[in-house]
Amino acid sequence: MYLIVFDVDGTLVDSQETIYHGLQVGFERVGLPMPDRKTALSIVGRSLEQAFADLVGDEHLDKIPVMADAYRQSKIMRRQQGAEIDPLYPGAREAIDRLHARDDILLGIATGKALRGVRHMQDTHDLHGKFVTIQTADTSPSKPHPDMIERALAETGAEPEQTVMIGDTGFDMAMARDAGVHAIGVTWGYHDHSRLVEEGATRIIHDFQELDSALLEILKFDKETA
Repeated sequence: MYLIVFDVDGTLVDSQETIYHGLQVGFERVGLPMPDRKTALSIVGRSLEQAFADLVGDEHLDKIPVMADAYRQSKIMRRQQGAEIDPLYPGAREAIDRLHARDDILLGIATGKALRGVRHMQDTHDLHGKFVTIQTADTSPSKPHPDMIERALAETGAEPEQTVMIGDTGFDMAMARDAGVHAIGVTWGYHDHSRLVEEGATRIIHDFQELDSALLEILKFDKETA
């Protein structure tokens, strides 16, 4: 049995506007200047508190709980208002459906989001029942710690050599590397090609149409099995 694990933000959904808005709310709440957009979004993939810690540095660590709470409350309010809609990237739905239809593949998620955010994504895009294992920041250390992958392997019984992590950041690639699984980096997210390679990407793809061939090359499963 093969296990394909997806990151969410920057891999399945384009969430940069909603994440950036949440970060702005956090910085405004404590009166700190907001970093430039590229710097702010470079932390996508980390758990929320760790993301703020990366951005504010040791000098303002005491402000992180307030910033994180402001971010979360903003998310909850905007979702209730119907304003927190992150679109799927082109080809994501088709890729998920195609892989889910196979009898020899299990799908999973490993994300810096909270489980509440993953459930919202599933509700928005009708993705319930597609993923047999969902690992989030609620129960695991922040990426690149390998705990999320290790939990996914334990839950599914998959072997590391038959597992692939698909993500858009160096955090995803390093997490996969340290867990002993394969890694496919996608270039439409938050970290560039060179960083993905530096952190251990087995393959790089530029759109979801390239995913099947990358998986075939890495896992060597039967193309016709479904």
